[in-house]
Amino acid sequence: MSITYTTYKTEDDLIPAIALIERDLSEPYSIYTYRYFVHQWPDLCILAHRGDECAGVVICKLEPHRRRGVDTHFPDDKPTLSRGYIGMVAVGKAFRKQGIGSTLVLRALEAMRERGANEVILEAETENAGALALYEALGFVRDKRLYRYYLGGTDAFRLKMWL
Repeated sequence: MSITYTTYKTEDDLIPAIALIERDLSEPYSIYTYRYFVHQWPDLCILAHRGDECAGVVICKLEPHRRRGVDTHFPDDKPTLSRGYIGMVAVGKAFRKQGIGSTLVLRALEAMRERGANEVILEAETENAGALALYEALGFVRDKRLYRYYLGGTDAFRLKMWL
């Protein structure tokens, strides 16, 4: 059976996505965090399914971001850019190494590009070699190290991609 990809539609989509994220990611999120993303940017929240099973999910947002050093007193200056943010990516253990994570991220990047994103950022644990390899293979670069970023005290890398 093949993998199908859909964007968020209803709370019924959120329930299996939350279960997958809670199994695979180290940070706990409240239902309000998920709803913040999916209700404002449903087209940037993409799910992968095999049959009725949720195989993977990516949850993102896109917002204006101020440029540093731009003088906003001059109307020709563009004081903001559009920055995408990949908040959560999870692929079920039984579905890994099949290109699902890459496909989810690539679909999210394309959706953000279509909506005018200039750049996309995300964070990944410094010890998560699999995630770092995936993002770097897609063209993300390490922008900075965030010390003690996660609740457990572990560090993260902020990764960035310019579109």
